[in-house]
Amino acid sequence: MTASPSRLTTLRDYIRWAVSRFHEQQLFFGHGTDNAWDDARLLVLGALHLPWEMADAYLDCRLEEDECQQLNALLRRRIEERVPTAYLLGEAWFCGLPFIVDERVLIPRSPIAEYIERHFAPWLPKTPARILDLCTGSGCIGIACAYEFPDAEVVLADLSFDALEVANRNIEQHELEGRVYTVQSDGFDGLPGQRFDLIVSNPPYVDAEDFAGMPEEYQHEPELGLACGADGLDLVRRILAEAADHLSEDGVLVVEVGNSQVHVQALYPEVDFTWLEFQHGGHGVFLLAAQQCRDYQALFRQRIKAR
Repeated sequence: MTASPSRLTTLRDYIRWAVSRFHEQQLFFGHGTDNAWDDARLLVLGALHLPWEMADAYLDCRLEEDECQQLNALLRRRIEERVPTAYLLGEAWFCGLPFIVDERVLIPRSPIAEYIERHFAPWLPKTPARILDLCTGSGCIGIACAYEFPDAEVVLADLSFDALEVANRNIEQHELEGRVYTVQSDGFDGLPGQRFDLIVSNPPYVDAEDFAGMPEEYQHEPELGLACGADGLDLVRRILAEAADHLSEDGVLVVEVGNSQVHVQALYPEVDFTWLEFQHGGHGVFLLAAQQCRDYQALFRQRIKAR
């Protein structure tokens, strides 16, 4: 697979060559890009610490031999091992912000980013003083919320100690130690008595059928962050049953369930979920007001017991 540095000499050469190989080997793109050209450009420029928005004229710059060797090694891993580009670079972007990522956490890609940037308008009745990012992973959702709500205290909660180590590195990178902190928690178990004005969660929600058919790239991500039972809702059921106990009077719950939206709707046909619409792509994110969580709490608890 290795390209000869004597034949590939410029950034443009490597990007073009990578696009051809990515198509030839039928790689999957879904971890920050959706096509071979963007993925190749991100990998080549990112590996050499060059900005994505760099003018195309610089693509004809010749590379040093050590740079060619570095690119050859990374491209080999991307193609032969199907390692997602974000893991190869150790960085992913979310809400226009850089985040440290490795194989201990999912690669940020939630469509919730669109609503974070919109301050969850028109759904939040007031500016939140306390925010919970439940199942935080890298911390990207909670940290992005901290930027948009600069006076809010933000809690990043996750079951995985490994994930929380990454989240803490991101808190430090963004210099938010004063009002963003991590808590080890299985669902809400590690947050007794705590209430929040906004709870945002991108929990594991992939059902067994979808998980079995996922492209190889997803096998590099932690299974704990993806799969969650036959219908993908093992944790979502718990979140719904307990959310009312952790929301403030006018709080809001936002949960991403992706393709498992069909299972949510089948399991709770009585519940008037607000399914958010996205201008930039995405689906399967519901919103409930605190009052709805209280009104339906008995039902949510019943559906857990009925399993």
